[in-house]
Amino acid sequence: MFTMLAVLVYLLAIAVPIYLLYLFGSQAWYWHVLSIAAAIALGLVPTPPQWKSSLVDMAFGFALTFLLMWGAGGLVVFRPHEHPRAKHA
Repeated sequence: MFTMLAVLVYLLAIAVPIYLLYLFGSQAWYWHVLSIAAAIALGLVPTPPQWKSSLVDMAFGFALTFLLMWGAGGLVVFRPHEHPRAKHA
């Protein structure tokens, strides 16, 4: 049962950012770069020994996967706002 729960948590960590990008669109590029940097920093932080449990590992994995998917997905679909050109008479 634990394996199925882990698969569902990670699938949710992939599906939620994709849905949010679909719903709200891409934000400014620097927020997505910051999200990727936060995910990398979160992945490199050692957890304290008293936090060694499967629940904490899944929570960190969910956050890391969510931040990476939102950051990378936002950069892939990023389109800068186009300003309409002024018409000259």
